[in-house]
Amino acid sequence: MKYGISTFNWLSPFRTEKIDLIPKVKGFGFDIFEMTVEEPDLIDVEVVKRQLEASEIEATLCTVIGPGRDLSSDDPEIVRTTKEYLYWCIDAAQTLGSPVISGPLYSYVGKTRLLPDDERLKERKRAVKNLKEVAQYAGDHGVKLALEPLNRFEIDMINTVDQGLELLDEIDSPHAGFLLDSFHMHIEEKSTPDAIRRAGDKVFHFHSCENDRGVPGSGQVDWVGIRQALQDIDYQGAMVIEAFTRELKAIARAVSLWRPVAPDQDTIASEGLAFLQSFFGKDDN
Repeated sequence: MKYGISTFNWLSPFRTEKIDLIPKVKGFGFDIFEMTVEEPDLIDVEVVKRQLEASEIEATLCTVIGPGRDLSSDDPEIVRTTKEYLYWCIDAAQTLGSPVISGPLYSYVGKTRLLPDDERLKERKRAVKNLKEVAQYAGDHGVKLALEPLNRFEIDMINTVDQGLELLDEIDSPHAGFLLDSFHMHIEEKSTPDAIRRAGDKVFHFHSCENDRGVPGSGQVDWVGIRQALQDIDYQGAMVIEAFTRELKAIARAVSLWRPVAPDQDTIASEGLAFLQSFFGKDDN
């Protein structure tokens, strides 16, 4: 197992001027630097690549899908700009060697509405049509899409693995699968381990976070069951800590982070990695 941590743990948005975060992540002992992309114009991918190589650390890339980015939208301009953003992310992933781009690529965080069934069906069809195109582009560039089910308080389209499997069946692409997140699964799944097993070889990426979004291993998440389920499906991907800081007001508001979940962000990194390595084992490569 290789372990990573998201740039969200320290800052938002990530930008080239904060490139010293890469050796800092390496210094903690992580194998993977997960770059979250909020504003592509702030990121020089070639500079990031050189720093990754100098620090001898791998990369994964996570999208940030908020209002104004939505493949399920009925606004052609929103769909067009969303595709442009995702194509940029795919190109960046290819350059940086990230096997995936991840996130709720089908809709946007904060989109929670009661819709008539016919409107929801139309929205879903738009998402499927556009995701087919993006998945093909990703496959042509050696990258996979890892779609993330989110909890019901953050999104209204895909909350569970079973819903995600239905969407993946409709997309029907070997280049589309799951990013599963222990925080969201703790809220939505009847059994997180069973949901992981149902997802099977469609699990392309995994985010580790506690039920309060704090340090992995410090709360109620069923890590014993998760470990067994990941072994059962022979998961070969990364285990990435995704945590947030209250100081980043927009992000804290979006994820309803109203109180400290750890003494500081470096504690999340150090204690989180220590738990994951002791529990899942260190990478032998």
